[in-house]
Amino acid sequence: MAIRILHVVGARPNYMKIGPVIRALDELRTTGQCRADIEQRLIHTGQHYDYSMSTLFFEQLGLPRPDVNLEVGSGPQGQQTGRIMELFEKVLVEERPDLVVVVGDVNSTMACAIDAKKLGVEVAHIEAGLRSRDLTMPEEINRIVTDSISDLLFTTEREAGDNLRSEGRPDESIFFVGNVMIDTLMKHRAAAMALPTLDKLGLKSPQGGRRDYAVLTLHRPANVDNREVLASLGEALCTIGKQMPVVFPVHPRTRARIQEFGLADVFSAQNGLSLVEPMGYLDFLNLTANARVVLTDSGGIQEETTILGVACLTLRPNTERPITVTQGTSQLVGNDTKAITEGFENVVSGRYRISSRVPELWDGNAARRIADILAARYS
Repeated sequence: MAIRILHVVGARPNYMKIGPVIRALDELRTTGQCRADIEQRLIHTGQHYDYSMSTLFFEQLGLPRPDVNLEVGSGPQGQQTGRIMELFEKVLVEERPDLVVVVGDVNSTMACAIDAKKLGVEVAHIEAGLRSRDLTMPEEINRIVTDSISDLLFTTEREAGDNLRSEGRPDESIFFVGNVMIDTLMKHRAAAMALPTLDKLGLKSPQGGRRDYAVLTLHRPANVDNREVLASLGEALCTIGKQMPVVFPVHPRTRARIQEFGLADVFSAQNGLSLVEPMGYLDFLNLTANARVVLTDSGGIQEETTILGVACLTLRPNTERPITVTQGTSQLVGNDTKAITEGFENVVSGRYRISSRVPELWDGNAARRIADILAARYS
């Protein structure tokens, strides 16, 4: 029996989630642990694509290169989603897969899931059931729609399964497998720690303990597309920058807004902020693992800091990853200047809570669990 699987990625973080699954399925096939002949194809929609950065990902992480790149590019939400659906439908007709695997919550996730279901192809969603309860977030809409039509729902935490059941999804479609992002982190952590990342950035090591610097990432529209909000964040960061360097790998969208809003003098070296270009995964892992504190509006970084045991001030009023708050190292501070600076003061004073509890099944084996479930289903 042969089974054809199409894996869909739309942005660089998707690679880190799908890569371990492809490897795990290949291992089952080559070792004869799966009776089915598994044929895998990787489809990149090109929703977000930076040639140099993506090439770095392939080389550093040993990730599979896409078999097809739809080269959709950026654009307004509706235009981008429609273009993905138009092009991916053609791939489905040509490839005739048995299963489409989507990950995360980008536009490609939802668009390709809809395409597949309309053509009668089963869909598996990795990272299913995560909810922020905030419908102003495009990602939340993508999550809800994708989960509502997926046949296999792979969850990272038990609460995600509860969310799915409350929305009427049957128990037999929900599988608690753990977090594939953590699989990637654990596999590459030692290699990342061996890099001279911090020395290149001029970050000196104190006598023992973590290095005295903060890391900032900032890209969500709610934080960067409003001048008043971005200026308020800048005010808090300037306060932090007076006490320790703030290393800021700048997302292109954010850099453009800083210039557009005339905030370059705020987000500057004179205020303790070091704006650098986006970094490869291994260098960024090294940077965050050694930081005193991370400030971010990214969901994935909330998960990574939880495993790394690094204090994380999450610049959002809510999170679809509540386990990073209840068991991890994240604290929601939104974009309020006072809450951010108070959170930072708690870190430097030693009052910040760092949990030593690792979330259940965040053990580096999530991809193998997914592969075993797929192999059993299609054998």
